[in-house]
Amino acid sequence: MASELGVSEAVAGQTVTVTAVAALCSGLILPGLTRSLDRRWVLLAFSFLMVTSNLLVAFSSSLIVLLVMRTLLGVALGGFWAMAAAVAMRLVPAALVPRALSIIFSGIAVGTVVSVPLGSYLGGILGWRSAFYAAAVIGVITLVFQWFTLPRLRPQKTATSGTVSSILLRPGIAIGMVGCVLAHMGHYALFTYIRPFLESTISIGPNGLALMLLGFGVANFAGTLLAGKLLERSLRRTLVLMPMIVGIIALLLVMIPSSFVGHALLIAIWGMAFGGVPVAWSNWVARAVPDQAESAGGMVVAAVQGAIAAGAAAGGMLFNFTGIVGVFVAAGVSMLLAGLLIELWVKVGKSGHNT
Repeated sequence: MASELGVSEAVAGQTVTVTAVAALCSGLILPGLTRSLDRRWVLLAFSFLMVTSNLLVAFSSSLIVLLVMRTLLGVALGGFWAMAAAVAMRLVPAALVPRALSIIFSGIAVGTVVSVPLGSYLGGILGWRSAFYAAAVIGVITLVFQWFTLPRLRPQKTATSGTVSSILLRPGIAIGMVGCVLAHMGHYALFTYIRPFLESTISIGPNGLALMLLGFGVANFAGTLLAGKLLERSLRRTLVLMPMIVGIIALLLVMIPSSFVGHALLIAIWGMAFGGVPVAWSNWVARAVPDQAESAGGMVVAAVQGAIAAGAAAGGMLFNFTGIVGVFVAAGVSMLLAGLLIELWVKVGKSGHNT
């Protein structure tokens, strides 16, 4: 892409950055702006925007056009995921919301496993534009499926304004968001630097790394489905245990003797544990702010996007001062502290059998 557009790889990489920033902003803003619209049409519009964005990126010969289209993709993604919990609450009985969210978020895990290797393969064989054509085709299939399966979801009247500031002022919400940010930030500090860690500890090559990440992705998918079962039993235990397991795994990776099999097993457990984290926090939002689930969902989307950036940045600073082992130790400890904070201070509302 960089070569064809006549820019550096660093500049081309900003196509990912603008998508993330747009997703952060749209997750906060769009639920409120579209409050008076049927949610079915809003979700269909997001899917249409995704298809249009990918097609125009594929046809683009200008970096500016490409960045604008990637921004539109971020708008669609942020808005869609912000509404996920609220839509699930309206489509299934309350007792089945955790399971519904685990199914919805398993789509992210499948995308993690499939999209990167498939996109790289298509790009290597047919050029980078082919990956965006493929994404557009998948988007069209998704749009058609949604058209025939999504029921009408008329806008619901709410008693409060639903702004992020008003939600944060509610008892227990702000500290909950701190727990959400810490749980995601530690993970992304670790995951951003997993390649240099594996290269320095077990001298892993490209094929071994791909296999290791595939194992992580498959386990992550399994974790999202397992989380639905766990959440039906106890939301609090899931919120606490998942980041603590990731923290323990991070510390074990730097403490135990290095081996391919041992590291692969630990990383798979890590992937499975983290699979439950986004599902659990979306379920917490649906429980904690049921009357403003969309706006609160947008707040979680923004928090996660910010945590991704902060985790990568903090990991980079630690890497410069302490090396890769310091990154894993610090991130592991932060994940354990996140679990402790959630246990002590994050409030979990009552719903069904959850405690």
